[in-house]
Amino acid sequence: MTHHRHAEIDGRHVFYREAGHPDAPNLVLLHGFPTSSHMFRELIPALADRYHVIAPDHIGFGHSAAPAADEFDYTFDRLTDITLALLDQLGIHRHALYIQDYGAPIGLKMASRHPDRVTAIITQSGNAYTEGFTPFWEPLFAYATDPGPDTEPAVRALLTADATRWQYTHGVKDPSRISPATWTHDQHLLDRPGNAEVQLALFRDYRNNLHAYPAFQQYFRDSQVPLLVVWGRHDEIFGPDGALAFRRDLPDAEIHLLDTGHFALEDSLDTITGYIRGFLGRVLS
Repeated sequence: MTHHRHAEIDGRHVFYREAGHPDAPNLVLLHGFPTSSHMFRELIPALADRYHVIAPDHIGFGHSAAPAADEFDYTFDRLTDITLALLDQLGIHRHALYIQDYGAPIGLKMASRHPDRVTAIITQSGNAYTEGFTPFWEPLFAYATDPGPDTEPAVRALLTADATRWQYTHGVKDPSRISPATWTHDQHLLDRPGNAEVQLALFRDYRNNLHAYPAFQQYFRDSQVPLLVVWGRHDEIFGPDGALAFRRDLPDAEIHLLDTGHFALEDSLDTITGYIRGFLGRVLS
């Protein structure tokens, strides 16, 4: 059974999903844009018989607090701080990580700060190399470099219902397998008053994550952390070259390119679950 809980972290309400026995190995799931822990709603029960699974909503997403952009420092460093504080409050000091999209810079900042805490990493379109960036990012980086009326409309377009639906359906062999509830759920939360400014703040900050890539890659080389890559071969947001690049620093990485897009769990849940169970069963034994 998945439990839906919340904690108060630095005066902010943080929602998280939890399942599995507390004495089992910990697995922390970190979601991406524009979704929330909702993206893990089916993966959590598929793993909870073996693992203690925690999946928080980042501040500004899902059911966590979403303070106005001028009331909270919407940066990936700050979201990392909140996530670490949540895990400390829950007494989770050793864990595997599942990172996707925005969850990647958050999770890898966590791992770089506390390499002794991370037992393994699973990445699903969770980028750590410049090779992973596609043309999708050109308007985002243009806006981050020079925010203003000339660059903002292109990134505001990424907050629309059409763009959210596209994130779920691009690269998918059979789009009829993707429930409309996915993008409808995300769009409802994106459309909350003031949330566009929250997302724009994170768009502006995202390029700062690239400055941390050398530290992430050094962490990989130093730790040789066990890594599983389950990545959509047809992802037009983080391309497959980003998946293959992990082998540069982690030559033993287990890499699977799947016949799907950015939100691979939506049509490849059973395949990904099987890879995770096999991978964690080996590296955590």
